[in-house]
Amino acid sequence: MLAAHDLGKHYFEAGYRQQVFEGLELELKAGEILALIGASGSGKTTLLNVLSGIDTPDHGKVLVDGRNLHAQGEPERTRLRRELMGFVFQFFNLIPTLTVAENIALPLELTGASRQQQGRTSQELLQAIGLQHTAARYPDTLSGGEQQRVAIARALAHRPRLLLADEPTGNLDEETGDDIMAILIRLAREQSTALLIVTHSQRVAARADRVMRLSRGHLIDVDA
Repeated sequence: MLAAHDLGKHYFEAGYRQQVFEGLELELKAGEILALIGASGSGKTTLLNVLSGIDTPDHGKVLVDGRNLHAQGEPERTRLRRELMGFVFQFFNLIPTLTVAENIALPLELTGASRQQQGRTSQELLQAIGLQHTAARYPDTLSGGEQQRVAIARALAHRPRLLLADEPTGNLDEETGDDIMAILIRLAREQSTALLIVTHSQRVAARADRVMRLSRGHLIDVDA
């Protein structure tokens, strides 16, 4: 579902070349859950941005569902992100002026789904995350854990082939984080969605099928 070959990225800072990663190889199958760990500043979020097509590598290629992401123009990359990918962030990123149901339906609206389908999917996902009673409420009336559950539902509303989660429990207490991870993994497995989780948490990483560490610009299989 996701493959990266010979991926490299660097920046210039104060006249010096700063390597982020070099020669990375990564494969993630449909329905597989991979945790990516590493120290702060090791380049995890940069790698996530390159894998999603938001940032461009210096060399190498990223294949999403067999399509060479960086061989596309920006409009096509945007379309592929919209149709094939879902995103979960640490700080929820819900739209405050939309209701909970409208937030969940937004990816479907962007892909041209009918109003009926948007409403039906919102109801089904709200039921799945146990928040059906919040459909007409606004995000700022929910707790942090509830907002993250809504963010997960939104990310999966259009049934993406690939889900990228950047520190999905980083803004939550341990118990709430465990609950969030249980929901995230259950829904991803139900949809056979490939899930890549960037995390500092060993508790989160322990739930993945595989764990890889980004260190000094290289990916290391922790289970090897």
